[in-house]
Amino acid sequence: MRLRDLHVRDLLVMDTPVPTLRGRKVLITGAASGIGEATARAAAAEGAELVLTDLHADRLDEVVADINRSDGTVLYHLAGDVSDYDWVRNFAAQVDAEVGTMDVVMNIAGVSAWGTVENLQHRHWRTMVDVNLMGPIHIIECFVPQMVRRGHGGHLVNVSSAAGLLALPWHAAYSASKFGIRGVSEVLRFDLRRHHIGVSLVCPGGVDTPLVNTVDIVGVDREDPRVKKQIDQFHKVAVSPDKAAEAILKGIRKNRFLVYTSFDIRFGYWWARKFALPYEIVMRIANDRFDHLARVTGRAIEARAARTADDTTPTDAG
Repeated sequence: MRLRDLHVRDLLVMDTPVPTLRGRKVLITGAASGIGEATARAAAAEGAELVLTDLHADRLDEVVADINRSDGTVLYHLAGDVSDYDWVRNFAAQVDAEVGTMDVVMNIAGVSAWGTVENLQHRHWRTMVDVNLMGPIHIIECFVPQMVRRGHGGHLVNVSSAAGLLALPWHAAYSASKFGIRGVSEVLRFDLRRHHIGVSLVCPGGVDTPLVNTVDIVGVDREDPRVKKQIDQFHKVAVSPDKAAEAILKGIRKNRFLVYTSFDIRFGYWWARKFALPYEIVMRIANDRFDHLARVTGRAIEARAARTADDTTPTDAG
């Protein structure tokens, strides 16, 4: 289609592809816990027909059973690893055969690891990229082309993070994946527009999920009181998974590209774009504080190790 054949309205406005989830087929990854579980429950309550997956089979079965008991509809579910392309391809073939083409695809599954470059190991970098970036790409590869070919529109949701918008300390590996999925989403936002498929990029800040208590903070003792204090402060400002799920579903209904789960990240991203130098100064201060925490906790770890070595060193009984 030539540019002059386009109506001005088409360039400015896109009708919402999925104004309601009722009766729509919705795929959600990471559906056994956290934001994924909350979104699955909220979508079921709105009348969506769900296809669910998660790495943890037992917990996924519990969530599915609970949704069905609550008069929700789960058409199909299967546990698996979205970072495994062959598994995703086989999963998609089964879904195509038994359920058909999705109306909404939500990439919510994710993992996290933090650390400075001298402490991060290759496995940390690799896991972040494999799960948080390649996992969504596998799902997109195997589910979105059917939506395009069908020609009835739809919606794609990818979960990034505040760490996909801002240079948070110790987040290099995590941000590699979250900035990556942000880039994928930015391009697909325009590529899929002509097919009437909306794209939402969810950028959560603090969300009180099990991931908070299991995140691998490389080189830092999570049991140190100073670290526990920082984690407790996080819990105080973090929003609930239900609130995050509400924001995601609203983003679909409103066909919003950037979806925030809390005001602080919306403001922080706006502020970073408008005031570059103050943003840099704040990030330097934050980085220095994280570095100080790492050094003092690191010294505590070394001191404990030294005491343990002294306690176990054999002595000459004479």
